[in-house]
Amino acid sequence: MAATDLVLAMTGASGAPYGVRLLEVLLRAGRTVHLTISPSAAEVLEKELDRRVNLLRFNLPDLLGEQVADIGPGQVQYHDHRDFGAGIASGSFLTAGMVVCPCSMATVAAIAHGLSQNLIHRAADVHLKEGRRLVLVPRETPLNLVQLRNLALCVEAGAVVLPAMPGFYTRPQTLQDAVDFIVGRICDQLGVEHQLFRRWGAD
Repeated sequence: MAATDLVLAMTGASGAPYGVRLLEVLLRAGRTVHLTISPSAAEVLEKELDRRVNLLRFNLPDLLGEQVADIGPGQVQYHDHRDFGAGIASGSFLTAGMVVCPCSMATVAAIAHGLSQNLIHRAADVHLKEGRRLVLVPRETPLNLVQLRNLALCVEAGAVVLPAMPGFYTRPQTLQDAVDFIVGRICDQLGVEHQLFRRWGAD
């Protein structure tokens, strides 16, 4: 456990490529990642990336494929979404921040109203109460009034809402470029250095 550790939660919104790519980038940056995945997120991973993840017998190569070869031992600490005994369920467990990517509207609602129905909700609540960085990455459109109010409540509580809205001033040439823009902006919020896109005003 160290204050450089990060928590990554994947929930059941469209946008699985963002979560997987973020995990790859954080690991390549040398960070230890505490990973938790909801059952709905596992369904989305299969639909969007053809990756079948067994949440009861988690196997990292099922999620990352060939990218797993570059990962150091212990860099990924997997926690079942029902495990309230996990370290990340407690404020005494030090981290450098948490990101929910992608973040479903149901998860936003639970965080906004303090409903710790699973480990993801609880870990997010912990980050808010401890005043640590919490980044929520929703990918939903259009947004109704209830969703907008829940997002506002999360921001008022201290979270950063970072919608999966790629910028186009970087002139993305591929879908991967668009994904990397969002992942790079998440890394900016977490204080993780990267070179995933060319910044505005850069020579």
